[in-house]
This record gives sequence, structure tokens and C-alpha cells, in this order.
Amino acid sequence: MKILLVEDDVLLSKALFELLSANRYTIDIASNGQAGLELALSTEYELILLDWLIPKLDGITLCRQLRSQGYRKSILLLTGKNSNADIVAGLDAGADDYVIKPFNPEALLARIRSLLRRNGAISSSTLTWGNLCLDQNAGRVTYNQQEIPFTATEYKLLELFLQNPDRIFSRAVILDRLWGFDDAPTENAVSTHIKDLRKKLKPVGLGEEFLETVYGMGYRLKPAPNRSISVRETNQDGKKKPSPKDMTSVNRVLERFRNSFVGQVAVLEQAKTALLAGNLNEELQQSALHEAHKLAGSMGSFGYPEGSRLARKIEHLLLEKSSLSPHQISDFSQLVTALQQELTKPAVTDTAQSFPMKQTYRLLVIDDDATLTEQLQAEADSWGIRMKVAPNLATARSLFSLKTPDAILLDLSFSTTEEDGLILLSEIVERSPNIPVIVFTGRDTLTDRLRVSRLGARQFLHKPATTQEIFQAIARVLPQPQISEAKVLIVDDDPVMLAGLSALLTPWGLEVITLSQSQQFWKVLIATSPNLVVLDLEMPIVNGLELCQVVRQDAQWGDLPILVVTAHTDAESLQQAFAAGADDFISKPVLGPELVTRVLSRIQRMRWRSQPGKSQA
Repeated sequence: MKILLVEDDVLLSKALFELLSANRYTIDIASNGQAGLELALSTEYELILLDWLIPKLDGITLCRQLRSQGYRKSILLLTGKNSNADIVAGLDAGADDYVIKPFNPEALLARIRSLLRRNGAISSSTLTWGNLCLDQNAGRVTYNQQEIPFTATEYKLLELFLQNPDRIFSRAVILDRLWGFDDAPTENAVSTHIKDLRKKLKPVGLGEEFLETVYGMGYRLKPAPNRSISVRETNQDGKKKPSPKDMTSVNRVLERFRNSFVGQVAVLEQAKTALLAGNLNEELQQSALHEAHKLAGSMGSFGYPEGSRLARKIEHLLLEKSSLSPHQISDFSQLVTALQQELTKPAVTDTAQSFPMKQTYRLLVIDDDATLTEQLQAEADSWGIRMKVAPNLATARSLFSLKTPDAILLDLSFSTTEEDGLILLSEIVERSPNIPVIVFTGRDTLTDRLRVSRLGARQFLHKPATTQEIFQAIARVLPQPQISEAKVLIVDDDPVMLAGLSALLTPWGLEVITLSQSQQFWKVLIATSPNLVVLDLEMPIVNGLELCQVVRQDAQWGDLPILVVTAHTDAESLQQAFAAGADDFISKPVLGPELVTRVLSRIQRMRWRSQPGKSQA
């Protein structure tokens, strides 16, 4: 079952991802309402798990918009709002159920199962093919009552075919159905999993080939040898509860960063005790200042924005040159106590975090042939494409101004106007010369071909053409990401920030090297040859400004992109960073989308700059 989670709290998102994945659900994550809306309308989900207070488009508005567009799948609101009025508002907006934070994981799973049963997604719990049996409640597969150990992916792959016995699944569709946007492998991995699935079933006695390879299209379940696919209900009392390991995985995610924060706050508690006793020494004050600075930068990034605010106030007090006054000592004590209390609360953040998605492309089709565009729309998902259709040039200009597509398919002639598509092609190329345009038209004169070529279109495709030929032409001009070969070196003395920044960048295929000891920087730089460096400005022994200067003074590494991360974004601090050689900066707490966008764009810019004629190794 595929679930869309719309939640901007990164810790809670990770916990729910662990919980739901452990219970054999496939999860896509959106960190704001607008992204959630686009995913819900472009991808097939059985259920949406939706937070109320999310950026860009709140949960209630998102609910209403989906229902107004005829969306029929289940929506479960997950929120801290708990008044009767809130519950009524959520259900009236179109939600099917309502779970209040903090929630019990087992109760949440029970609500999800209930909604899926209600909409028919899991109306049945046992799938069979001959003597092969998949029990969805128990989460196990047997052949002639002998249990077969399957990996989670193999289980979900078998379940997909058993639930859809007559459907042919291409490798691209299997990727979309079984993996989330964050973790999808290449299409070759699908073939490997199919092969592994077949190998698992042969030793237990399944002599028949149960999967059929439909060449050029994908895979399909063969008719069962003795009987067709049958589905039977199991005893409701026989349902398996989530195993203890499922709960452990959730708790591990929730506690991972919280435990790190507790250790850092303990240093502040020591400073508080010493300060109240009047014997705070220089060493302890510096340690406390160091931990307060790290907490101010990291807590907000991992679900504790109030913690970051409190830690920054503590940092400012510890930066005082003179001794603290009795009033300031009292403030310090209260701030440390408040910070300790903050860690007892569940992680809730207003900071928009993002889980980067796998590569999908936006295509604008400008054509008034409704039959053709409907066929393209039906197949777009399997090609990794989100498609918008403009039946005329006016609509095309409007859509183009709202969001820039990754590619355009453009007809030259329209029945409702005498305006030529070549005019729009000229406008597009002038405004956005890097967007690939494919001209797809019934006109086939040399004059038209020359004009299209001179205006800068990437391809000329003559009508009629099959949908496969059209998508193959589109695939040839789409920008192919080369970021997967890039290395990023992150230097920060805070292990929490290192782990967090690495977790944000790794899903994009980047090789991330982390370094907590800045004095080892040059040795690691030479050994790893990164494409970009991310530096924390405030570090002991050797700070980020000094490392910037060292890089810029070197003939070999002088052009290496450097991104600095800092909690101090006043004009003077930023001027110092740029004077030292920084290319860009990110402020703490770090926003995931901002970090990913800036890192990828810097790497891509360097590759464009170094390319005329040479490929980057």
C-alpha cells in the first residue's frame, strides 16, 4: 500500500517513515502542503496522512482542494489541534479521520488499517496463487504451508502482482509503486529483485514460472496452474499487532538527536550550578558557550525551534565580556531550566524541512489534439513525467509564466487561431533558452524545419507518431542529472549537524564526507577531492574563515565552491565570510530545501563552467 505523508517535522517524518515501512507500507513524503497537493494529484496513493499546520498550504485547505477536485482516497489528519471545533473543522473539510498528537503508534496503525479497509484497499487479507499464499495480516508468505523468508522489497513485489493479476507492470511503474521518491533505485534493480523473487520460490517446490516477462512492456502474473487468484477473509481476531521491533525503530529515530541534545544541555546545567555558586571558571564557561552555540544552530533543524531560541539567548549571555549581574545570572538559570523542559516535549517544528524526491520532470504539452494529450497523460507517470496540457497558445503562456517546465512539446498549428506556434517558440527561446523544446507537428516542409532549427528547438518530430516515440524524443532532450558523481565535504565540530546535513544531501546521490576536526581539513581535502565544501564558520582551533582563506590561496583548489553555515547573519559577519572567499552562505537553523538547492546549483554551475568540450569525471 502506498501512503503519502505530508508533514514538515523532520523527526516525526523519519519516525513515521520507520513505523510505516516496518509495517510494509511504501511512503512518499512532502514537507509542505503545495508539494503534497502536487504529489496527491500526480501519483496513486491509497491514503494521505496529513498534518494540519504545514507551510505553503495548510492541511485543511489541502483537504478542501483535493475533495473539490474529486479526490476519493482516504485522508487522515494528524495534528496537535485537539478541540471539538478543530475536529469538526477537519472532518468538514473532507478528512476521513482525525488523530491527535502525541499519538500511540499502534493506535495510529489501527486507524490506517481501518481506513484502508473502508476504501477497499485491504478488504481482503490473504492472496493466493495455486498453493502459494501471502497473508497480509501476518506479513508472511508460504508455499504448501512452508514459510518462505522474504525481504521487505520481495514481499511487496509479490504482493503487487498478486493484487493485480491481470496487469502488466513496467519497471518504471514498479519503481513508482514500491519505492518512495527518496529511495528509488535504478530500473535495473527491478530486474534483480524479480530474479531474486523467482530464485526464492524454486527451492520450496514452485516448479511453475509464476511471472511472465512481456517483452518491451514489463511483467505480469501468469494464470495459476490449478485455480485462479482467490482472496479470502481471515479471522479479525487473528490480526497481528505491530511487533516490538517496529516500535523500537520509531523510538530510535525519535531519541537519536534528543539524546545528543541532553548531553549538551548537561554542560549548560554544570555552568548554571557553578554560576549560582559563584565559581564559574573560564574553561567551563568556554565549554558552555561552545555547546550553547551548537544547540542554537542545530535544535531548530531537528524539531526544537524554541530550543534554538533559548540556546541563542544563553550564548549571548555567555559572550558577555564582564561578569554577569545578579539579574543576568537569574536569567541564565531560568533559560537553562526552560531548555531542559523543552527536551521533554515532542519534536514539533515550524521550520520547513524537505525530503528530496527522486528525479521527476515537468513537461508542458502545447497541443489541441485532446485524444493525443489524453494518451500521453495516461502514460506520463511511467516515464517519470508530470504533464500539463495547454490546448492553445494563450493557456500555454499562462502556464509557462506560473511554473517553468523542464521540457516543452509544441505543435505549430491550432484550429482555433491563426497564430503560428513558431511565434511562441521564439518567445520561449528568448525568455528561457536552456529549456528544451520539441516541435511536434504535421507540417513537414524544409522551410518549417529550417525556421524551427534557427529558433533553437532541440528536436523536430513529425506527426503522426506513437506515444512511445514521443516520450523517447522527450527523454533524449531532458536534462540528465550528473550530480550523482559529486562529492561534498562537510566540516563542522557538531556531530549532530554533521549527521543532519549528511542526511539531507545523501538522498540526492551525493557522496558526503564529514569532518569534525577542522585541523585535519587539508589532509582530508587532498585525500577526497570534493566538488564542494560546506564549512561551519564558528569552530575551535581552526575556524571556517581561516579554512576559506587557505583554500583560496592555493593554486589548485582556489576555485573550489565553498558554502559556509553560520548562525550569525549580520552584515559584518557575512562581509567577513565573503571577503575570506565564501561563495554562498546558509543560516542556522538549516532549512533542508535551501541547503539542497544551493549545493546542487553550485556543483552544476561549476560543471557547466568547466565543460566546453570536456566531460567531468
